[in-house]
Amino acid sequence: MFLLGERLERENKTVKAMVEIYCKKNHKSNIGSCRECREIYDYASYRITRCPHKDNKPACTTCEIHCFSLKMKEEIKKIMKFSGPRMLIHHPILSLFHYIDKLKEGSLKKNTSKS
Repeated sequence: MFLLGERLERENKTVKAMVEIYCKKNHKSNIGSCRECREIYDYASYRITRCPHKDNKPACTTCEIHCFSLKMKEEIKKIMKFSGPRMLIHHPILSLFHYIDKLKEGSLKKNTSKS
């Protein structure tokens, strides 16, 4: 395994936490995630680790490169929609970093659009 940058590691942890929250509440999985959710996480993790933007990675929703298949994109969106609000309770630090990353992203877009 190669070393990921700090941003990619954090994003990977965030996605894993979201999948675990979703699986526990929807599939009643007590031991990690069920097979279906593990496959979704493995797919998302693979895509995150291979992101060509590296530590300058934007949020997937704002990225110009669409690297998720349509099926997996819909699955991860469903998981994020369910788990997002619950992340504040279960993983407040990851939620805070995610919010900060999005703020930085917004300021970068504003700065680049002025040029």
